[in-house]
Amino acid sequence: MGQFDGKVVLITGGGGGIGKAAARRFLEEGARVVLSGTRASVLEAAQAQLDPAGERTALHSGAITTRADAHALVDATVARFGGVDVLVNSTGIFRVTPFLEQTEEHLEEALGSVLRPTYWTAQAVVEPMVRQGGGAIVSVGSMWALDAIATTPTSAYSMAQAARHALTKNLAIELAPRNIRINTVALAFVETPAYERFMTREQAREVLDAVDGFHPLGRRGQPADVVEAILFFASEPAGWITGTVLPIDGGVLAGRSPAVPVEETNPVAA
Repeated sequence: MGQFDGKVVLITGGGGGIGKAAARRFLEEGARVVLSGTRASVLEAAQAQLDPAGERTALHSGAITTRADAHALVDATVARFGGVDVLVNSTGIFRVTPFLEQTEEHLEEALGSVLRPTYWTAQAVVEPMVRQGGGAIVSVGSMWALDAIATTPTSAYSMAQAARHALTKNLAIELAPRNIRINTVALAFVETPAYERFMTREQAREVLDAVDGFHPLGRRGQPADVVEAILFFASEPAGWITGTVLPIDGGVLAGRSPAVPVEETNPVAA
């Protein structure tokens, strides 16, 4: 028996490194999982690894940038599996660009990949969660929303992630009477295949190796370092925890060495 037997988990950014790793663990614990993302091919590849027969997974591709997009995603989840118990917000594109070089496209990319999917999908899951007596929302936030790093200027991304963090507290208060909890994990550098979306495998390895020393624990994170906290926040043992932001950052926010620069041409999609 798994701790999520019979539960339905919706993961936005479900084909990415952290989203897919979380999906794997939820499936291992008995859940049924819907993977949402902008690229159908990535979602299909994730499903092929996680649940080739598609018995306990479903896919929903397309950007979630409007209220209607989010309701279509949630409606599809309910139609397939009967409800929603857990929402994991794991979308976002990390792009290093100095503030004075930011354009409308940079700002819209950050809002569209981080804030809008979180805001609208969280709103859309409330009704089905209430019908089932409550639920849990877990967002994948960022230490860049908590602290600015001189060598990695990410004002648009950081602002959008800070809004994700702010929603954590606001929704925790508003949704508590409906028995819906919301918490966030704030990450430093975590190694995922997304780096190879924008650079070669060799370049990605160089960037990731270079940031190891940025973390007091001496290494960048792995998806496995993150997903257990996501599962915990979604679980019944965390039933008295809501409105929290938990750094999972190798000790960065406790004290760190300067990060090496990451080129603007090498954005990272979560």
